[in-house]
Amino acid sequence: MQSTISVIGGANVDMSATLFDSFIAADSNPGKVDIGYGGVARNIAHNLALMGNRVKLLTAFGGDLFGRLLEDYCKQQGIDVRLSDTVDNARSGTYLCINNHSGEMIAAVADTEVVSVITPEWLEKRLGDVNQSDYVVADTNISEQAIRYLMENVTVPLLIDGVSSTKAHRVMNALSKSKLPYLHSLKLNLKEAVAITNEADYALAAQRLIDLGVAHVYITLGSEGVYCRSAAQEWLYPALPVTEVVNTNGAGDAFLAGVVYAMTKGLEFPQTAQYGLMAARATLMSPKAVNPEIANILL
Repeated sequence: MQSTISVIGGANVDMSATLFDSFIAADSNPGKVDIGYGGVARNIAHNLALMGNRVKLLTAFGGDLFGRLLEDYCKQQGIDVRLSDTVDNARSGTYLCINNHSGEMIAAVADTEVVSVITPEWLEKRLGDVNQSDYVVADTNISEQAIRYLMENVTVPLLIDGVSSTKAHRVMNALSKSKLPYLHSLKLNLKEAVAITNEADYALAAQRLIDLGVAHVYITLGSEGVYCRSAAQEWLYPALPVTEVVNTNGAGDAFLAGVVYAMTKGLEFPQTAQYGLMAARATLMSPKAVNPEIANILL
């Protein structure tokens, strides 16, 4: 039986530059540039659709060429975008990253201003549809107020991706101000976890998040794997071996999609993280932010 999942947040056009050799600052570096479709929420939605779920994406497209291309591409992948919006005279979400010759990100710039239209009032109009889902996933490209609204009004499991060290603070602020400080799951990488908790140790960072109302914490540790913590359990899963890292862009998004997929199959915390690691590995081996073969690798 298919699960229905609503995914809320950013959809971007991705421009990824990978160097052929070592990076030279303030100079033109030989390399290759790929253009594709991304955004944390869109990547998660795409992965979940490839895994056989019914997926509703709630995002904002710019009223430009990129926006039309993004919307059409989502539809082609079987993602329902009827709850999304097109914002006239706005730039579409755009993500630009530079990877070293090993495929690891050196720097990135994300222009996600268009999703500022996703306010509590915007979400309220769509809440009935959202609460008919089996799971809801959001990224922190949306505002602190929107995240807080979701925490207080979504009646099915809500999972959030921290996105970046800067934007992950929105979850902490929403938890501290919420009338109902509870979140089913939060996925962060180590840098994000340290930034928002001021705890250098990932176990202490996770415990602080548990104390604030997060039921399940996943902290990805790159080559060291993932640390999982709830009030009753903690577990460290080692990373899965990867023969060659082609591109790190999208691996974290795939991880959370793998976790949600595991939940739809009845797996419980922390075993859900194993599917997250498999999904992340599949993405690391692909030049795209979403590996089109992920279903064959994961299922």
